[in-house]
Amino acid sequence: MVFSLPSLLYQYNELEPYIDTETMEIHHQKHHQTYINNLNTALSKVPSMVDPSLVEILLSTNNFTEISADLKKTILNNAGGHYNHSLFWVCMSPNSNVTDMLIPLKTQIEKDFQSFENMKNIFNSKALSVFGSGWVWLCYNTNQQKLSITTSLNQDNPISFDTNLIPFLCLDVWEHAYYLKYQNKRKDYVDQWWNTVDWKNVSLFYDEYALTGHHIRVEADGKIGMRDL
Repeated sequence: MVFSLPSLLYQYNELEPYIDTETMEIHHQKHHQTYINNLNTALSKVPSMVDPSLVEILLSTNNFTEISADLKKTILNNAGGHYNHSLFWVCMSPNSNVTDMLIPLKTQIEKDFQSFENMKNIFNSKALSVFGSGWVWLCYNTNQQKLSITTSLNQDNPISFDTNLIPFLCLDVWEHAYYLKYQNKRKDYVDQWWNTVDWKNVSLFYDEYALTGHHIRVEADGKIGMRDL
């Protein structure tokens, strides 16, 4: 299986003024593509791994017993980079509108966080708490049957550490995601990013994956494996 870069569902300039065109282009064509290139190269050294999916790789952190620790780390880092970015792109849209959020997700947010604004405040605090590079995730915990907000470092994904978590909304807080426009002002980036969230897609991820107990399937080409995208 050869992994490849997904086409975006919008143009690089369409998330302006919240995320600038140059950042989008470099982030997608350079950073994301590099993770894919590195993943393909690393997997070519492990012939026993026949056509693994990204989810299978991220869930198998303890099963790489036949390869070196360095190669295992390379595979996990770059599989995470491909999965995380592929989900990130489709969590955003130039047509962001919170009124597109479907009732099941809206109800769950209000149940677990009291209000949408309170959820945003907790998410923002988590985003600012990440030291260095990483991600922030809105997840559904299938064991507790409730939402949670968590962070991960570098290109780690929550499912590698807790299979009960199903992440369905993510924010990249690596500096390359915002530095050209916001420099060291991560808070400004996080605040403005909410204006790009595609609540229709995020709601569908919650309905079709989280509530059914399945991790979001990102195909080899970075497309989300569901009929609506």
